[in-house]
Amino acid sequence: MRSRPARTAAPAQAPARASSLARAAAAAVVAVSAALACAPPAAAAPEVPADKPLVLSGWTQGSGASYESWTAARGNRDTWQSYGFDWSTDYCTTSPDNPFGFPFRMACARHDFGYRNYKAAGEFAAAKSRLDGMFHADLKRVCAHYSGARKVSCDGTAWTYYQAVKAFE
Repeated sequence: MRSRPARTAAPAQAPARASSLARAAAAAVVAVSAALACAPPAAAAPEVPADKPLVLSGWTQGSGASYESWTAARGNRDTWQSYGFDWSTDYCTTSPDNPFGFPFRMACARHDFGYRNYKAAGEFAAAKSRLDGMFHADLKRVCAHYSGARKVSCDGTAWTYYQAVKAFE
């Protein structure tokens, strides 16, 4: 018995199939190009002012003037919107915001501001020690309003809060 040779496509059919695939691919490219040409242009990301690092640094120093500047800016955040600062805060996180009646809430908010914005800038490791020192200075300014045993108590509480943030990685 003779075996029959396997059937193969006629030579004319192979180029016809290749040509058909090429036409389909070309049609797909044209369709995608047309869709992209009709799409609205992507909105450009807003440009952040070049002095953002300088402004951030100015607001996160340990001085009273730095604290006052930050407080004024926080009260008028719309003016600083183009800078893209993160003003969010959880205040003193899981610690009391006003331990024993000492108003530490705003010192905690400024500390959060420093942490969040230096993390976003990729500069947190370099700034952490200074931010923690700024926090302690802010807490000591709160305690400066007290005297006697109340001041000693406030200073001790401030030291405890400072040690807690220093331990945070």
